[in-house]
Amino acid sequence: MTEQRASWIATAVFAVSATLGVAVDIMEVPALVVALVLFIGGMAAMFAALVIAAGRSRTKNISVGGLFFLAESAPRDVQVQLLGSLAAQCLIGIVTAAVGAAKEPRSPSAFGVLAPIAGLGLAGLWAARHGNFADRLDPSAQQ
Repeated sequence: MTEQRASWIATAVFAVSATLGVAVDIMEVPALVVALVLFIGGMAAMFAALVIAAGRSRTKNISVGGLFFLAESAPRDVQVQLLGSLAAQCLIGIVTAAVGAAKEPRSPSAFGVLAPIAGLGLAGLWAARHGNFADRLDPSAQQ
């Protein structure tokens, strides 16, 4: 499965669970679990991205912006897919947290703001695997 598809699936699952979590009291805990699973999965993807990028950094000049935000490292269609799903996850998390807090001040929906780490981690994983980074200059060749 591609990172783009995984990110949109995560976004859809998060949207459904977070919406149900604020609409139906019995769904608060499952929505909390989904948000935490996406957060932990996103952290794992970020760790994997960093490990892969560290290996590539011997020959490529990898920046944090290029790695996690796809700046100048991914084609426009990939940027739209991965950053679009990340933006959607952020919006869903903020809106459902606000609605949940208005409904109940200590609402578990607040954990939804952690879920976008999944989108960020998957963007980083794509860039670490497939990103187009400039070659690292050989320091001995500059003298």
